[in-house]
Amino acid sequence: MPPGSTDARDTARSILDVAFGAAAAGTLLAATRLGVADALDDEPAHVSDLAGRTRTDPDALDRLLRALTQQGIFEEVEEGWYRHTESSRALREDAPDSLRYMVLWLGAEWTWRAWPLLAEAVRRGGPVTEDLFGKGFYAYLKQDTPEEERNFMRAMTQSSERSSSAVVEVLDMRGVRRVADIGGGQGHLLRKLLERHPGAHGVLLDLETVVPNVDPALRREPLSQRCDIVAGDFLSEVPGNADLYILKNIVEGPDESSVAVLRNIAAAARPGARIAVVSTLLDTGADEMRITVGWDLTLLLNVGGKKHRARDLVGIFEKVGLTVLSSRAIPGTLPTLHLFECVVPVAGRS
Repeated sequence: MPPGSTDARDTARSILDVAFGAAAAGTLLAATRLGVADALDDEPAHVSDLAGRTRTDPDALDRLLRALTQQGIFEEVEEGWYRHTESSRALREDAPDSLRYMVLWLGAEWTWRAWPLLAEAVRRGGPVTEDLFGKGFYAYLKQDTPEEERNFMRAMTQSSERSSSAVVEVLDMRGVRRVADIGGGQGHLLRKLLERHPGAHGVLLDLETVVPNVDPALRREPLSQRCDIVAGDFLSEVPGNADLYILKNIVEGPDESSVAVLRNIAAAARPGARIAVVSTLLDTGADEMRITVGWDLTLLLNVGGKKHRARDLVGIFEKVGLTVLSSRAIPGTLPTLHLFECVVPVAGRS
């Protein structure tokens, strides 16, 4: 391949496109922090007006917007005039499916410090947060960066709100009188389930630091009469006597913790109880793989977790002694969530 040939240029372009990935992420983060999408109304606006609304330098903002148009985030209709695209609208605070806080979270300061240490995480097969901050990831968020913790919680809330409705649509609740959401966070999924199935009673289990922030609807009548909110660590103990246990984006920590929580459920549950595991998979469509592998490596960096292939998840279930009943993709989610339904056999109580 001689230098300057078409093949050599294509190769260089491919490599440099990836190498400049930080620039692409940085431009998106900057526009989100500056509130550019919120400053732009339905009609096109000149960069000088946008600079006034965002209190930025007009020339520098023009350069930022020019870079974002190359990513398809905004559109330049004529020189210096910009308008929204569907992508830029998703960055607005008031967007129905806003991604504003997800962008702020994924571009948080810790990520820019952690990514250069990915080689070390790959060498050791574990997170680098102790090296960076002298403490675990969640402790760092809570103790050292309250603003990033708030962005994280808002991002998780927005993500959960988007996906919970889709999960409720496919979850089989026949014969379920008591449903336990393990590590259920603020309880958006459980709220939607209880609203849709008025005959069911719910249990929400999460850490003592999480449960004070649960969805207020779960603490108000009528749902409060059908919902128990329990503070606890699912790696130690889970509530018993549920007909259905739900783990949404939980079986993606280190394998030993995934096995531990499933074993705790198998020990607490009655034979025949079902376990619904909701997670994204590595073996998904090619158009989603860049998102999924990004999440996978983010988990490696911060908590030592991982995304799985379908066969790997099934292997974890079988290691615990669970019987896999079915698996299916959940329409309307991105990255596509998959639902695995397992059952606790008689042997699961041994």
